Amino acid sequence: MRISARADYAVRAALQLAAVAEGCPLTTEAIADAQGIPRKFLEGILNDLRREGLVVSRRGANGGYRLSGPAESISIADVIRAVDGPLVSVQGVRPPDLSYTGPATALLPLWIALRANVRQILEGVSLADVVSGRLPEGVMRLTDAPAAWTNP
Repeated sequence: MRISARADYAVRAALQLAAVAEGCPLTTEAIADAQGIPRKFLEGILNDLRREGLVVSRRGANGGYRLSGPAESISIADVIRAVDGPLVSVQGVRPPDLSYTGPATALLPLWIALRANVRQILEGVSLADVVSGRLPEGVMRLTDAPAAWTNP
């Protein structure tokens, strides 16, 4: 699985919004500066997050962006889907829409299992979890294996 720069920036922007006092808007410039995200790129990302209902914006001197709801109710998966679409696809196709024959038949359940595991992790972690530094136990357990930190 590959996390795009767009998804990484979107999650970081959402975390920046989650870290401020509830209801306190942040400007695009403030988010971009805090997270080292190119401003023009961030504008498009924030528009996607707004269109998907994850953030709201207000214009004017006291304007900016804020989360549309509590950080506890927005998962990392919600943010990634808002900017990149489905969490797992194969050549742009969702796994249930695929079919294989012959020796490749068992690929379909493999892709479905991969999708289920990605969903379990990303849907099970909220913005509030990450901001607080208290990730769910199951996620932390996966990081305990030394091999998790190395590239094959």
